[in-house]
Amino acid sequence: MTSVPSDIELARSLDGGFESRHAVVNGIDLHYVIGGQGDPLFLLGGWPQTWWQFHKIMPALAERHQVIAVDLRGMGSSGKPESGYDKKTMAGDILALARHLGHEQVDIAGHDIGAIVAYSFAADHPEAARRIALLDVLHPEEGWYKLSVLARPGQFVPWWFAFNQVPDLPEKLLEGRSRILVDAMLDLLTADPAAISDFDRSVYAHAYSTPEAIRAGNGWYRAFSQDIEDEKKYGFLTPQITALTSGHTYEMARAMLSRTALHATVVKIEGSGHFLAEEQPEAVVRELAGFFGE
Repeated sequence: MTSVPSDIELARSLDGGFESRHAVVNGIDLHYVIGGQGDPLFLLGGWPQTWWQFHKIMPALAERHQVIAVDLRGMGSSGKPESGYDKKTMAGDILALARHLGHEQVDIAGHDIGAIVAYSFAADHPEAARRIALLDVLHPEEGWYKLSVLARPGQFVPWWFAFNQVPDLPEKLLEGRSRILVDAMLDLLTADPAAISDFDRSVYAHAYSTPEAIRAGNGWYRAFSQDIEDEKKYGFLTPQITALTSGHTYEMARAMLSRTALHATVVKIEGSGHFLAEEQPEAVVRELAGFFGE
């Protein structure tokens, strides 16, 4: 098995003077990696990954921004409490971290679970949200209850949504075997699985190797029902929003944001599956630099 460096070593391997740090905010120990100069740009990742999923885009973004890549509540080296995995609470974590770092207003780019947190941040803390980028996922809504677990021939089914909500079983099945799941998810959801290296996969597998880590990551999915109830109260998003999507999610993003955001654009990243920042980093940097630089 590939040896996995510490967060300190991973951060130092990136151009831009990045450092690994911790802060206790909103009652949670959050790990984050920070580097660069300029307006603050928070990067929020998703399952089954860590802050490292942004390593290909962080140096370029750090040329014009102070980049803060966060391990969300339950992720990587951050705390893994028993509760608080609804995205409204997790958005409060990010607000508290921003205030801890001295920022009144921030830009956020979130992917997957991190995109849901970014959406909640825009809804709950619009005064603190300058611009928000959502990468390939939007917020759970009532229609998610209609997602099928039985696939018709040729149909794509997000089976892990159901698996991750099962109490206790994933921890027992995956302890010490998380690399099997990481490989399965990355191979399934990438246009080219080779875009995410063996080393990167080892970093992610290591992060989800213990029962505590598996339980915490699954907590994000077990909170979806609460997230759906929260979304019903959000109304229109007022900050500037852009959604960067794969081909699979482009039309869904357009449909939802047309109903929920006052100022939104949707951009399809060609040649990419779900993991945009790792599969097409140059295109993602170009879109984010343009959006946050406006």
